Parts: sequence; structure tokens; C-alpha cells
Amino acid sequence: MINNIIRNVFYFVILVLIQVLILNNIHFLRIATPFLYLYFIIKLPIGTSETKVVVYSFLIGFVIDLFSNTPGMHAAACTLTGLLRQPLINFYVGKDLVEGLFPSYTTFGYGGFIRYMLTFVVIHHVALFLIESLSFFDPLFLLIRIVVSILMTSLLICIVEAFNIERQKSGE
Repeated sequence: MINNIIRNVFYFVILVLIQVLILNNIHFLRIATPFLYLYFIIKLPIGTSETKVVVYSFLIGFVIDLFSNTPGMHAAACTLTGLLRQPLINFYVGKDLVEGLFPSYTTFGYGGFIRYMLTFVVIHHVALFLIESLSFFDPLFLLIRIVVSILMTSLLICIVEAFNIERQKSGE
């Protein structure tokens, strides 16, 4: 229990710092920004109550909003994805998972984790960019921004997850 709390606080602080200090300053072709902080919500233990997931999701989105000067956009998109997290896990992996496991390549399998993570990122990015634009004025540009940001975020999450798997294997 204490280990999970320490792990969650560590991930929260580190991912917020990486997002705010580094990734918010990356605008690939002035179109896309990766949002690695989603990894915090994705990696919450299975069996975490839906209320806690939604509160954690809102908090990390709110903190990102504070540092990014984006009033409520990340909080709203994160809250939506926090609400949909458990149904996504149930849909892609099933309901008979042991509580306390962390979503990963090893617990979900490579295909299951990638489908879960990609759907999660798509929902977040579509919500975030629609809230940001508040219109369909230039739908092609909006679609390009969404797709490129999804690709960058997903690639970063897969890289971090691969390093986590390697770290766990070497620690055993």
C-alpha cells in the first residue's frame, strides 16, 4: 500500500516536471506536442476505485493546466479519460484481472497494452484538441494536429514502458 502511494507520487511529480519543463516546449513542426503525463493515469493499478482514478486524473490535468496556462482543458480531457479507463481495460483485457497489477506489456500482453494505451491516448487527444479549438473551422489542420500528437505521445509511452519492463527484469 505504502509502496503504491510512493510510486504514484513519484510518477506524478516526475511526469508533471517532464511535461512542463521539457515536452510543453516541443512543438513538432509547430503542430504537435507529446503529452507523456498520460502515462500516470494509464499505469494506475488495476482495481483502483473509479472515484480515485477520476480524482487523480483531474488533479494531474489541473496541475498541467496551472503550469501551461490552459484553463481547464487538460483537466477536462483527463477527467474524461479517467472515467473511461476501467471500461477500456475491461473491453481489451477482460474483467478477470488480479487487483493491484499495473497495466503493462507483461500483464496485458504487447497487443493488449498497445490497444488499451492507443485508445486511451486517442480519446484524450480528441477531447483536448476539440476543447482547445472549440470549432471545426479548419478540420484538416485539427485532424493533423490530433494524429501527429497521438503518434508522438504513443511512441513516448511505449519507450518509457519498454524501459520500465527492462528495469523490472534487471531488478528481479
